[in-house]
Amino acid sequence: MSHRQPRGPRLPAWTATLTWKAAVFITVMCCALAALLGALVHVSVTNQTVGQARERALSHLKEVTERYEAGDRLGPGAGVDPEGLPGGLRELAAAGERGTMVAAHESRPTMWAAGPADGGRVLAVQVDYAQGARTIDGLDRAILGSSVLAIGATLLVGAFAVTRVTRRLHLTAQVARKISRGDLDARVNDPRTKEPALHQDEVAAVAGALDTMASSLQGKLLSEQRFTADVAHELRTPLTGLHAAAELLPPGRPTELVRDRVAALRTLTEDLLEISRLDARSEQVDLDAHRLAPLAERVVRASGEGTELVVVRDVTVETDRRRLERVLGNLVGNARKHGRPPVLVSVDGPVVTVRDHGDGYPDYLVEHGPQRFRTEGTTKGHGLGLTIALGQASVLGARLTFANAADGGALATLRLPYEERDHAESDGERAAEESGSGGSA
Repeated sequence: MSHRQPRGPRLPAWTATLTWKAAVFITVMCCALAALLGALVHVSVTNQTVGQARERALSHLKEVTERYEAGDRLGPGAGVDPEGLPGGLRELAAAGERGTMVAAHESRPTMWAAGPADGGRVLAVQVDYAQGARTIDGLDRAILGSSVLAIGATLLVGAFAVTRVTRRLHLTAQVARKISRGDLDARVNDPRTKEPALHQDEVAAVAGALDTMASSLQGKLLSEQRFTADVAHELRTPLTGLHAAAELLPPGRPTELVRDRVAALRTLTEDLLEISRLDARSEQVDLDAHRLAPLAERVVRASGEGTELVVVRDVTVETDRRRLERVLGNLVGNARKHGRPPVLVSVDGPVVTVRDHGDGYPDYLVEHGPQRFRTEGTTKGHGLGLTIALGQASVLGARLTFANAADGGALATLRLPYEERDHAESDGERAAEESGSGGSA
């Protein structure tokens, strides 16, 4: 049995942004480049400075050697076996070789040059190396300062450039999310896609493709909506005549079948007309104050036996009674038709839930919402009831969501717009009624 290794601390969300990643990349690259260039310049200048000091020291050593051999005075900065001579250089000179070495002498940088003398002794000279050391230190400080300035300037310019790109990407993503929520009028409208003289970059290409896709999708949906509305209008007149003719048929089983099919066709036609009006956004709400529990109770009673009402808390809401009853009626009807009893309608403040104890909603419906003319398996129906409920809920300004209960069954939740302050007084007047409102109907 394998065990998952514990993860380390989770990084903040902003570290996943493209701007932050680009800033880190630019900073790392600038630091690496500055370190490489600084090292090259430091080594080059150091070698040049040390080389010049070594030449002066060896030249001085040559002059002192000539004086020593002639028996003349050696002069300042020269001597035989002087104090402070580095041990490594002393050993090299005692072995008969000439050499140089930089070392501190009396707290000052000094370039030493040494060579062999008679009797196994060492002849050495010293040259002040303080100026060369200051030159190298100043160069290192200049490299460090200029590197910091260059990194800062590059980071600011890079962040500005990347932010412009990410801002356009964020705008494109926002438009895509609006389209996915149903706002087919949303467009990016990147100016680079409008002006032929401007060269398009990759972000502009994505924005243009998204706008083209949205326009094409909008056109197809509008065509579908117009076709649905036209078909429903054309069917209404012949169906009315067919219904009248069916009423004139003699009683019998064939007549009942004809009337049943005609009624189903009329219901489907009315549903299509309602969906067409919802698609056209031409519906107007008639708002008024209504108690939610009695309204839900009327829907439960109209649905017949097998449906229970539970009132946890009743409130007064500003809504369109006819449309709200249509939403609840469709939810209860769908639960009774496709689920298993008991069907529970619960009122808890401005939230109404409808639950059955069947197999639950299909996965596509929970994830994407109801889709017209789509049903699961051999289920009878046209998939319009929940579509109409969702559309009417949107007209009411309510939020309708679909889920499956943890212990089985489909669960539809309707959240109506409600402000506690606006209805606190009217709800308080009915507090006594609410104390006995829980139960079943």
